Amino acid sequence: MYQALYRKYRPQTFDDVVGQESVTQVLKSQLISGKLSHAYLFTGSRGTGKTTCSKILAKAVNCLHPVDGNPCNCCTACKSIDDGSCTDVLEIDAASNNGVDNVRGLREDAIYAPAEVKKRVYIIDEVHMLSMSAFNALLKIIEEPPAHLMFILATTELHKVPATILSRCQRFSFRRISPDEIASRIHYVAYEEGIQIDDAASNLLARLADGALRDGLSLLDQCASSSNGPLTAETVYNCLGIAGARKAAELLTAAAEKDVKTALTLLGEQYAEGKDLSALVDELISLSRDLLILKTAPAFGRSMLTGVCTDEELRALLPRFTSGELLRITTLLQQTAAGFQRSANRRIDVELCLVQMCDASLNLDPVSLNARLTRLEESLVSGQFVSAPQPSPAVPAPPEETLPPPQAEEAVSVPPEAASEPPCEELPVGFWADLVTRSKSDLEPSVRGYFPLSAQRNLEPRLNENVLEFVCVSDFVKGIVDTEKTRQVLSQKASAILMRPIQVRFVQKKSVIGGADDPMNQLLQLGRKRPDVIHIRESRK
Repeated sequence: MYQALYRKYRPQTFDDVVGQESVTQVLKSQLISGKLSHAYLFTGSRGTGKTTCSKILAKAVNCLHPVDGNPCNCCTACKSIDDGSCTDVLEIDAASNNGVDNVRGLREDAIYAPAEVKKRVYIIDEVHMLSMSAFNALLKIIEEPPAHLMFILATTELHKVPATILSRCQRFSFRRISPDEIASRIHYVAYEEGIQIDDAASNLLARLADGALRDGLSLLDQCASSSNGPLTAETVYNCLGIAGARKAAELLTAAAEKDVKTALTLLGEQYAEGKDLSALVDELISLSRDLLILKTAPAFGRSMLTGVCTDEELRALLPRFTSGELLRITTLLQQTAAGFQRSANRRIDVELCLVQMCDASLNLDPVSLNARLTRLEESLVSGQFVSAPQPSPAVPAPPEETLPPPQAEEAVSVPPEAASEPPCEELPVGFWADLVTRSKSDLEPSVRGYFPLSAQRNLEPRLNENVLEFVCVSDFVKGIVDTEKTRQVLSQKASAILMRPIQVRFVQKKSVIGGADDPMNQLLQLGRKRPDVIHIRESRK
């Protein structure tokens, strides 16, 4: 019969327990010295080893041949406790035996001496589930127990245990197990079971376990049984049914680009595919929380990640947000999730949330204002923002009819003093990327390709006073991009970036025919120098 991995590889000695050295060392020292308490209280989150250590302690106090505080697991006492046949070691679930009558029956049986082993041990799991009357019934026997009796209480919610019980127990706190320790254990179990798993998959499972080693092994068990090949991060996403978490990264990318249309389209696709909107919001919360932690604590935050997205996706998203913006988005998502219980239409709630995520100016609450201020502060620190001088009167762009006609082919070079132009104003660092990010969603599809985010090969921006000129590499490019809507969009976005009215115009790159840099002249000069290599007839119409 198949046995779950977390049960098959449950530690049998204190030395095998992962990540709880502060607890196991004290318990081993007490067992070696014989200074044992009559009541222990183990607290901590799920899957951290409370019940496991309770069973190991029950075996160790009754073991006939203990080894350095650990049970031998070979004597009759250890074997009977392991297989559950020992009537003197009882594990009680307080969630289903929480009444006062159950505790009274326990108290009546506890007075009898053990029949098989040295001590009678009661392990009460989830002790916080006992009723107040049951706690009162348990209090007396915990306060003055017989010498042959030991209580081991375990709970995940310490605040629900009465102070009168706490004061009569030795308390041990079990910490969450670190992702590195969980990943190491996953690798060990996978090796023992012949499961091929790479580092990315084990790290992902460790983060999804959220500090619970039992959960990590259960996830490994599930993925190994669902996949026939080696386990990778991609197969883990598919096996656990969280491949939709990738959409969370796409939605946050749309929010960073202030692209409401894309965000709502992605939401519509998820809704049509039957995606639970509550789960989608939870994924967005986890992702924004991970980004906020990495933004504010980059050195130590990686061990606290939820694993909802890969490291590559996190690295791509991180520079797109400031800490204030991430705080605003996380708060907004939490408010949306909290309102689901009283909402008549969750889709509308999520749509409104996405619209506000994309446009912080729709909200004037302190968190949204702080997000906008942090964006300005980071722009100043990074040098991507310059304070604008006092605005000067706008210089109207001359109509295209007044532009000088193109020079004839036989035009001669213009003297430098005659060709001098007013010096261009230096554009701020990052101006092009900021302008493209703000404008791209509003530009026509046929125009967007000429405004790449990384570099501008077809257009060269230059600023003359309040006129932003885009020098087109050819007349073909100018014919495509030079439209009224394009000029209007770029003028509006550039004015917002430079904080003064800006007009936009497109001009064609000046011809150099007839000048010293004319390619034809250069070719002719080469022909004169090397007549044996190239012969060109110097004739021009």
